[in-house]
Amino acid sequence: MAAVRSGDQFLCSICLDLFTEPVSTPCGHNFCRRCLSQHWDTSAPCRCPLCNELFHIRPELRVNTLLSEMVSQFKQEAGSRSEVSKPGEVSCDHCSAPKLKALKSCLVCLSSYCESHLQPHLSVPGLKSHQLMEPVDNMEDRMCPQHHKPLELFCRSDHSCLCTMCALLEHQSHKFVPLKEEFDQRKPSLQQTQQQSRHMVKQRRQKIQELQSSVQLSQRAVDREKSTGLQAFSALIESVQRSRERFIQELQEKHRHIQTQAEALLQQLKQEICELEQRSTEAEQLLRSEDHLHFLQHCPALPPTGLKDWSSVRLELEPFEGTAAQALTELEENLKETFTEEMKKVSKPKNKLLREQQFAVDLTLDTDTAYVNLSVSNDLKQVHHTNQRMFSDSPQRFRSLCVLTKQSFSSGRFYFEVQVKGKTYWVLGVAEESVDRKKIGTLNSKYGYWCIGFESGNVYVNYHQPRVPLSLKRAPQKVGVFVDYDEGLVSFYDADTADLIYSFTGCSFREKLFPFLNPCGNFGGSNSAPLILTAVKK
Repeated sequence: MAAVRSGDQFLCSICLDLFTEPVSTPCGHNFCRRCLSQHWDTSAPCRCPLCNELFHIRPELRVNTLLSEMVSQFKQEAGSRSEVSKPGEVSCDHCSAPKLKALKSCLVCLSSYCESHLQPHLSVPGLKSHQLMEPVDNMEDRMCPQHHKPLELFCRSDHSCLCTMCALLEHQSHKFVPLKEEFDQRKPSLQQTQQQSRHMVKQRRQKIQELQSSVQLSQRAVDREKSTGLQAFSALIESVQRSRERFIQELQEKHRHIQTQAEALLQQLKQEICELEQRSTEAEQLLRSEDHLHFLQHCPALPPTGLKDWSSVRLELEPFEGTAAQALTELEENLKETFTEEMKKVSKPKNKLLREQQFAVDLTLDTDTAYVNLSVSNDLKQVHHTNQRMFSDSPQRFRSLCVLTKQSFSSGRFYFEVQVKGKTYWVLGVAEESVDRKKIGTLNSKYGYWCIGFESGNVYVNYHQPRVPLSLKRAPQKVGVFVDYDEGLVSFYDADTADLIYSFTGCSFREKLFPFLNPCGNFGGSNSAPLILTAVKK
């Protein structure tokens, strides 16, 4: 079985490859049928290529079925152990489809070989001396086009790859080293360049996110202001429309009043006209009569009586002039009132923390950094001091009452809020990754802490010397912390009133920043309330 796995006995001594249709000579040696036939076709008389035994009559070649089956089995086993080459991988130059993944490339043969086709280079004495290397494509590119030798040297004078002949004939006065030596020297520099490139890519991607976030913030601000402005303009427009409708309605009512008067007078006039026309008809009939008695008996009184004197009758016209002016005056007063109300609405104080809160991050406390007597809640959002030992010592753990968050930041902006309600002492802010966690009394910007602290009703910039007291109208119940890493800014706010407490400006950050909390001692229960990382309402 070991022989089957090695495959040495399945190699044709003519083509140095696995047998194809293996045949046996009368002397007992095996060859590929095609290889042996071509050998005898070009040589006479017929001899065994291995032992040189002479055959006076050319033997009839028949396939050795047992050996053929064993070769087929070996190919199957070798194929199952080998992988079919994938896109981007070097494939064997001697495999028929599917091509297997190459294990080695030969600088002498300028070919790449899979496991089975590599066997001759591992077993045949004439091939063992060939230089093998990890599989690569385009083997011709690794040979000197002038001397047809492998490129093994690197000339540091003109920065080119050489073969040994190039070094002896054309680069005698130059400084050249083996490719591996130059590779080992350049690789760390390239790795550093790659890291720098990745860092710059990361920075630019973060900048893209920042710009996109700024655009989104701008759009949301536009939408909010547009909504507010449209409501104000709609209120003003509605006020104008109401005044317009009242103006038109007043004119129409005045006109209807005159129209009603006119209709009543017209009705009387029409009625009197009818009566006068009737009398005129009767008078005309009497005028045609010659009967003196009849004429005098029916002759009406002259002139006609009971009729209205219309000479002084006039319509009482409403004073239309000035109606528009009066309407506009009323509109002006209404607009002033509406304008004042809408100005109050659009000018009402907005949340001054709105921009910073857009950069809110979700933080959790890192128990691996917490002081041994700090108690951290299961959700990793709350911390307070306890008299019981909660953790064992470790290199990352603070000796002071501090705990870092798991999250760190090395660029961009971030914002978080901490509830300090019910506490009489506390410290919070951000710290550099390299702060001395075993040293006590260093909570100030000189030692890599940008923080504020609260003690006995007063808020201080820094908590250890030099600390500066701040004059605040009220003690904050919730503190917001905003950091702009690239601008070197750390600002603290009263999250409830959005008032700025203090800002560190012009900071020079060169490493990761971690938010940190220090609940201070519980002082017999008077300061037992926890510091709480709270969710930010955007």
